[in-house]
Amino acid sequence: MNLREKPFYLTDDQVRWVEETLSSLTAKQKVGQLFCVMGQDFGADELKILVENYNIGGILFRPAPAKEIRAWYEPLDEAARVPLLKAANLEEGGTGGLSDGTYFGWPMAVAATDDLGVMEKFAKVCALEGQSVGLNWTFSPVCDLDLNYRNPITNVRTCGSDFERVKSFCSQYVRTLQEQGMAACAKHYPGDGVDFRDQHLHPTYNSLSAKDWYESYGAIYQQLIEDGLMSVMVGHIVQPNVEMDINPELRFEDCLPGSLSKELLTGVLREKFGFNGVITTDATIMSGFTQAMPRREAIPAAIMAGCDMLVFTTGFYEDYQYMLDALGSGFLTEERLNEAVTRILALKAKVTALPYMNSAAECVSPMEGASCESSAAAGNALIGGQLPEARQWQAECADKCVTLVKNNQDVLPLTPEKYPLIRLVTLGKDAITEGCEAAPDDARYPIESSMTAIAEELLREAGFQTERFDIEKEELHGTKDLPKNRLTLYLANCEHASNQTAVRLFWAKKHALDVPRHVEEEPYIFVSFSNPYHLQDVPRVKTYINAYSCHRPMIEAVISKLLGKSAFKGVSPVDAFCGLPDARL
Repeated sequence: MNLREKPFYLTDDQVRWVEETLSSLTAKQKVGQLFCVMGQDFGADELKILVENYNIGGILFRPAPAKEIRAWYEPLDEAARVPLLKAANLEEGGTGGLSDGTYFGWPMAVAATDDLGVMEKFAKVCALEGQSVGLNWTFSPVCDLDLNYRNPITNVRTCGSDFERVKSFCSQYVRTLQEQGMAACAKHYPGDGVDFRDQHLHPTYNSLSAKDWYESYGAIYQQLIEDGLMSVMVGHIVQPNVEMDINPELRFEDCLPGSLSKELLTGVLREKFGFNGVITTDATIMSGFTQAMPRREAIPAAIMAGCDMLVFTTGFYEDYQYMLDALGSGFLTEERLNEAVTRILALKAKVTALPYMNSAAECVSPMEGASCESSAAAGNALIGGQLPEARQWQAECADKCVTLVKNNQDVLPLTPEKYPLIRLVTLGKDAITEGCEAAPDDARYPIESSMTAIAEELLREAGFQTERFDIEKEELHGTKDLPKNRLTLYLANCEHASNQTAVRLFWAKKHALDVPRHVEEEPYIFVSFSNPYHLQDVPRVKTYINAYSCHRPMIEAVISKLLGKSAFKGVSPVDAFCGLPDARL
């Protein structure tokens, strides 16, 4: 492999460092480089042992205050023989890496603005806030196409279902993020969002024909590779038609999840697409991986199939020994081990301060023309964990993304004269992260607030009276006495999440009295802050709005548009009607 070419573009000094480091490592130390572990799975002392004695290649800490993350990494940096890859899931802003970063909004919110300039700002927030605590590698962007509205895990984490939109927005994210000095890791190859099930729970399937896959998911990855994408995360997702296209001798039942498939990893990514960056598994603790084959076989098989790195373990020492056993038996070849570690070291040469440098400030720019000094300066200018411009950019995104999906009644704009009383019905999670406050020791911690309370505050400021729906007080009733001056506003925050099988509305057991029952006799407006597909459960609601993310600027933008103070500008990145003709009524 030529490390002086795409995607690493290493200098002669960097190539020399990679080669000398590789030759200085023992077989056991090379095996350690293959692992990226979850930091919070280990105590501080044990984690230092993993770095110092086992030479693990990378660590991901779940989001915590910036001050804590810096403190966790400091002794590990001192102990590391080879600089660490410091990973995070910077999918929705700085909060993907540090809890006091900026919750910018989910990618679908950014895509709904139809403005690549907003994506550029989003990527800068992710990169610079992440770098402020030393992060250098993010498991993002999510490059999946959200083709199945029943999928519980892709949803607003994607840029939508339109191929061109997903390709252009993900491309903008990768280019901007890597220009700031952080490595992107696009996921979840070969592509989630076709199956309605969650790969965390078992292997799932991308069932597109080989032709359709190459023209959609495949074309997205080809574009990102052309852009200089440094790494790819492979899901536990089977793509049987592509696998059998690469290897006609395979039967459907022989096809493996991408993380174990030589056809998808070596045959397509390496040979067909010419990708020379790092390939990593998705978390190997997921049942999509553990159910595919016995773990003793699966751990080395992932590397032999073409992965360079293993993300998370069900038991580090066991998995580490499985790799050593496979190396000893010859199943894991020395050639494949060296190839994987070479790419890992090349990535480290690109995004970490190497030992031969005079100071950590002399970081290596990942793209020609990028300025590490400017990135470091921006990081130093952060307030707590937040980029100063982030709040303004977050509000801009909110203003541009809120989407009026359906409006088949004459209720907008809302005025106190028309509807003096607004009844608020809350569905899903009401508590949200509103921002950060400084603690006495200068650490900053998220402030918990209420979606409903913020909306209520804004409506009252505009002259409305408000009341909250109370299922305990509600009883079955007719319609002749319905208030003529009241509008019911639904606020839904039903979030996607791993390890759940659906993102649906679940109504009260008490006669489903919280359902919008009398749509022909009283006005309802339904606002979803976290799932664009709720029309499948409230198809007859006449006014429906998608907002994609739940934070104060988004709630403020929604209320402003309901009151007619600003226009609805969002463009739906998906079919919010879920293909249901009755949802358009």
